[in-house]
Amino acid sequence: MFKIAVIIPSYNRASLLPVAIESVLAQSCLATEIILVDDGSTDDTKQLVQSRYPQVRYLRQKNKGVSAARNTGINAATSDWICLLDSDDSWQPDKLERQTEALSKQADCLICHTNETWYRNGKILNQGKKHKKYGGYIFQHCLPLCAISPSSVMIKKQLFDEVGLFDENLPACEDYDMWLRICCKYPVLFLDQPLTNKYGGHADQLSRKHWGMDRFRIIALQKCIESSQLNDIDRHAAVAMLLRKTTIFLNGAEKHGHNKFCDEFRLLKEHYA
Repeated sequence: MFKIAVIIPSYNRASLLPVAIESVLAQSCLATEIILVDDGSTDDTKQLVQSRYPQVRYLRQKNKGVSAARNTGINAATSDWICLLDSDDSWQPDKLERQTEALSKQADCLICHTNETWYRNGKILNQGKKHKKYGGYIFQHCLPLCAISPSSVMIKKQLFDEVGLFDENLPACEDYDMWLRICCKYPVLFLDQPLTNKYGGHADQLSRKHWGMDRFRIIALQKCIESSQLNDIDRHAAVAMLLRKTTIFLNGAEKHGHNKFCDEFRLLKEHYA
């Protein structure tokens, strides 16, 4: 029997939380525990959760960002498996059932993700070829962009003991960093079924908050390269991607006057060139 903890990090998302939480409660295979980590919200998140969803464990912390909120939830969980669900996403009713069925047939697999449906302003978006999902040893598919949606994953908790928790020093692209660390070592089970609903267009999304998101991916790539965990082929691919992203980032920084980043990333590019 799978014991599953669902971790929902949230910051001032009380208006969106009911959709996320109720999609968990509606699962055909129920989670063992649901943990909502309130990352210092100033809205009525606490009142909402405690009054309407007594079955949800409510944890509150000072505002530290999504990585810290996820880590708090993971550390508090007592279950063997961890599912992440962003507060603005939701699941199809059979998401957990499908994943547990698939994982039970591949007992050596420690991580599973699903396909997803993207919505913006109530309309379905086409994801495009660059966002195509894969299973197996997908490290090189993880290099261009985030290849796994956090809201789609089911991860054996012990995996975090080996690769570490989310990097709290990364204000964004922390998921990209995590998948690099996992996928350079482990195969991924992929269910090509749209079991996760991903909603975009919110004003508080990290992609809108931070200019030049690729700078965080470049940092993650550097960490991965210097970890000595990569084989020669994957290291070569990671260095090539770092150089490519750094060149594009520097061109954008110079064009838009973000000169404070230029010296640091020029040195990084020279080091790996």
